[in-house]
Amino acid sequence: TAFLHGDLQKEIYMQQPQGYEVKGKENLVCRLKKSLYGLKQAPRQWYLKFDRFMTEQGYSRCHSDHCVYFKKLENGSFIILLLYVDDM
Repeated sequence: TAFLHGDLQKEIYMQQPQGYEVKGKENLVCRLKKSLYGLKQAPRQWYLKFDRFMTEQGYSRCHSDHCVYFKKLENGSFIILLLYVDDM
C-alpha cells in the first residue's frame, strides 16, 4: 500500500477497470489523481515523496546508498534509518 501515497507529476489516464465500467460511457477513460499499484511510476513517485519528507525532518541521504538516511543529534549520537520496500 506504500505506493498508493505517491503524487503524480504528469497526467496519466487509464481505461475503466473491468467490472466498473459506467453504462453508456464505456469508451471514456479515467484520469488518475494519485498513484495506483502496478503503475510503473508508482515506486519512484513514492520514493520522491518519502525523500522530501525525510529531508524536511533534517535527515541526510547517504551518498553511497540512497536508501540510508542519517541524522546527527545534538548530544553527538546518530539516528540511522534504512529503507526497504518490497513490491512483490
